[in-house]
Order: sequence, then structure tokens, then C-alpha cells
Amino acid sequence: MADKIWVYVDHFRGEPHPASWEAIAAGGMLAEQLGGGVTAVVIGSAVEGLAQQAIHFGASEALLVDNPALQDFRAEPYATALSKLAGDNAPEVILLPTTTRGRELAAMAAMDLDTGVMPDVTALEVQDGAVVVTRPVYAGKLLCKARCNRIPQLITLRVRAFSKPEADESRSGTLTPIEIDLPAGDTLTEVVGYSQAEGSVSLTDAAVVVSGGRGVAVNPNLRPPSDLDDKEAEIWKAQQGFKLVKELADVLGGAVGASRAAVDAGYIPYEHQVGQTGKVVSPDLYIAGGISGAIQHQAGMRTSKVIVAINKDPEAPIFKLARFGIVGDLYDVLPALTEAFRKRLNK
Repeated sequence: MADKIWVYVDHFRGEPHPASWEAIAAGGMLAEQLGGGVTAVVIGSAVEGLAQQAIHFGASEALLVDNPALQDFRAEPYATALSKLAGDNAPEVILLPTTTRGRELAAMAAMDLDTGVMPDVTALEVQDGAVVVTRPVYAGKLLCKARCNRIPQLITLRVRAFSKPEADESRSGTLTPIEIDLPAGDTLTEVVGYSQAEGSVSLTDAAVVVSGGRGVAVNPNLRPPSDLDDKEAEIWKAQQGFKLVKELADVLGGAVGASRAAVDAGYIPYEHQVGQTGKVVSPDLYIAGGISGAIQHQAGMRTSKVIVAINKDPEAPIFKLARFGIVGDLYDVLPALTEAFRKRLNK
């Protein structure tokens, strides 16, 4: 019999998102207080091994919907599968990672189940037998506590906000295959292909993020090619600054981020944007170079474990968040940090 606490295992064609295991650990904490164990929900094609991994990471049971039609994530059939499972088994809580897939799936399943979603949660607790969540509001300026009065409660957990457990391959649990009818006419989307984004480290998954802002284009000592107009020369300068950002990120095994101002100015593609209208990150280390720290940017990185700010303006708002602040030119500071880390890490 399925447990009260369910965790949806997010994956890309059988490759699990690490936040799924964080969600299982968070679910285990709730299960200790509410009774029972954690049931993992695995939907896809040829993903029995993924269901077994979920048990190794702490689930007591795994419900497996394995169907060739589910090889690629499409919101309609995945939501149908999750909703039918929940309707038949009546879990009290369904946890999902706050990934693109997780957010879309939670929203659609909530419509089917006539319940609500509490998104981007950073903490969980049990009060009087009910699950209460903590989540940021008003662009991250405040934290609020909330609960959903409908069952099941759908909750998406911010990536890296919860600790990832260690896998224990000696753990055993129940793997329950489930057959679900998926009418072809209900699927309105088709996956026609995939393209790989530049960069080898996912911004939301990275333990280290090094970001650049408008300041990457401010260096009077740089001399752009004479055949460039003013805008082209500005972008050329910014590209030199982001090379320094990337060098430091590479040494630290991290990802490259950017402020909205840098993206809007055309310095770097949108997929690097951190902030309210970009990606929300929670790395162990966040280094901000040439970023003033507008509230929209803070909304995307304020939950980072350690924040290091580099800015020539000692009054920049980013320094209020930073544990370590360096007042200086990023063109001087970033290369020095890169060299120091190379020596420290023997790279």
C-alpha cells in the first residue's frame, strides 16, 4: 500500500535529476513525523533501474509507470499518469523538484486533482499533523509559511535547498509496476528533437556559480578593434570580461551566470541569467563580479550558502548579502582569484 508521502522522480530519458534524491530525503523527514515511509513515483520508458535507485536513496516503495510512449517528457501524459496514480491511492503529500518539468507537471496534476501547488519551497515542517512550508515571496525579500487545505498537497522543492542523501545499495523496498491507459488523443505535444546548450555545467545544479554583470564591459584599458561601432565595442569588452568569469568558473568546476542587465545588453545568452526572470540558484558558493545586486537579481541567488561580491562601488546593494566583499575592479580581482585557486587546487 502506498505511503502518505510521495516523491516524483524527475529525470531526462532515464537520467535522474539529483534534486529527486534531495526530495526523497525531505520526504523521509516528513514521513518520520507523519508515520509511514516514502513512495517514489517513476514515470517513463525503460526506467525500472531508476525506480531501484529511488529505493537505494531512501524510498520504501516505488510505483513504476513504464510505457514506451513515455520515453520523452510531455506534460499531458505524465500529468495523466501522476493524477490517476494519486486518485487511486490518495497520498497526502506529493513532492516534486522545482525543475522546469517538475513545475509544469505539478501545475497540470493539481488541475486534474482539484488541489493547490506550493512552489519553490525551501523548508518543510509538521504542525498539528499538517505539513507547513516555507517559501520566498516578493522577489525573495520575505519568507512566508503556508499550507494547502486540499489533499493531496503538491509541493515543489527548490533545487539544492535540501541535503542529498547517500545511496545505500543494500536497501530493499517494494517495486510496484502500474499499468495506465494513456489515450493518444490526449497528447497535444510531440518531441521532435533535442539540442545541447553551450557549457558543461547546469546552472541550477552547480555547486559553484560565478556571475558577471554590467561591470564586465567597464574597462578603460581595453582597446576594441577600430572597425567596431560603439555597441559592438561594448559587447567586445563584455566578452573579454566574461572570459575571466568563465576561467574562474572552470577552475572551480562551476557554472557561469549573469545578471539581467548583462543579458539585456547582449553580453551573454539568456540561459545564463540568474534572477527573478531567470534561473533561481542555491549553490554552495556564489561569486558575483560587477553586479550591483538589484532586488530582481537577489531573488535568484540569495539562498546561496556563501556569497562573494566583487564591485568597485562600496555602496552596491550586493554587499549587504555577501559574506565576503571585495571592493575592486573585477579585471584585477578575478584573474588573481583564478590563479590562487589554481595553485590551491593544483590545477
